Amino acid sequence: MKRKAALRESGDSGNNILVRTSNPVERPFEKTHFSFESLVTMALLVSWFAISLCLAQTSSSAGKHAIKKEVFGKLPDGNVVDVYTLTNAQGMEVRIMNFGGIVLSLRVPDRNGKLDDVVLGFDSLEPYFINNPHFGSIIGRYANRIANGKFTLDGVEYTLPKNNGPNTLHGGVKGFDKVLWQAEPSESKKSVALVLRYTSKNGEEGFPGNLATTVTYTLTDADELAIDYEAITDKATPVNLTSHGYFNLAGQGTGDVLAHELLINADRFIPVDKNLIPTGELRPVQGTPLDFNKAATIGARIKDNYEQLVLAHGYDHNFVINRKGSGLELAARVHEPSTGRVVEIYTTEPGVQFYSANFLDGTLTGKQGRVYRQHYAFCLETQHFPDSPNHPSFPSTILKPGQTYTSRTVYKFSADKK
Repeated sequence: MKRKAALRESGDSGNNILVRTSNPVERPFEKTHFSFESLVTMALLVSWFAISLCLAQTSSSAGKHAIKKEVFGKLPDGNVVDVYTLTNAQGMEVRIMNFGGIVLSLRVPDRNGKLDDVVLGFDSLEPYFINNPHFGSIIGRYANRIANGKFTLDGVEYTLPKNNGPNTLHGGVKGFDKVLWQAEPSESKKSVALVLRYTSKNGEEGFPGNLATTVTYTLTDADELAIDYEAITDKATPVNLTSHGYFNLAGQGTGDVLAHELLINADRFIPVDKNLIPTGELRPVQGTPLDFNKAATIGARIKDNYEQLVLAHGYDHNFVINRKGSGLELAARVHEPSTGRVVEIYTTEPGVQFYSANFLDGTLTGKQGRVYRQHYAFCLETQHFPDSPNHPSFPSTILKPGQTYTSRTVYKFSADKK
């Protein structure tokens, strides 16, 4: 219809021109001549319009967020593992597996808009269930350590597998980082999300109760990665969930993070013993190498002859976040000077575990063939305190039937304009 209308307009235009001539004999020839020119002109205009429309649609789609699903591999039992790629309107991208809820990669812009992957991990599936220090995983049922692999609840002693010396670490031998989650992508006007669900059966890794867990990753168009945790149980059980991302804001595998500038919003930390189990004390950070209330480089004091640093071979401590209420609170802020990248971490949790990747020793080869050495990453795991089931003075981690466990952490990325 548009083409016919355009042709009629060209014909009308030709008639108007013909009216101006005084030679009626030439009129038919002029009419034929101008109609041919009009057809050529309109053909060119139609082509130009089509190309312009195509370019406009391409430009428009480039500014929209998206979700893509691909097969990543198979587990030894034959189950297929999928990876979901979430991209926001600015091009920031996160790739998440339904195995372990693992963040495979996280590409964020530097001060010049250049995207780099800022989390450690592997290029293939196999290393994640063979020799994985929990890279990018969902951790549960209980993040961090439980002393001697046991706790008592409602008069019953529960025994857990010991997978970290005398302790249970990060949920046991087969924690939430080693199970296949049900995945469901979703989308809204300003974000894309991946909803993961898993039910841990009563007695799994020694924990009581059937625990139905939902973890939602949301990538917003404001360059935020939010993680929401929710769980219900049919029997009282300890629950402490977190994400174990290994970050290097200069780019994964490019070197150590000792020049990263770190601020932790905490006046107190939790000292540990030789097995990295809390002593029960909440110690002021003031006057210690663990004082990050003012931003300092991670490497500034990491080699100090301070008992807590010696025991942990660096930083591996839970900090008590300075809270003003029960909502989202700033836990930490990290700035990488060479790229300008910044991440601010907000959480509803009472604590954050700062780990300086002390036990990476160069034996792991990660993405793009890069070798991961000591201090090549930092972890800031928002959570309740370690070994809380054995420390009544700590905030309780016991979830009871009829209650709903909820927790939210937001990683907000930006870059300085230096």
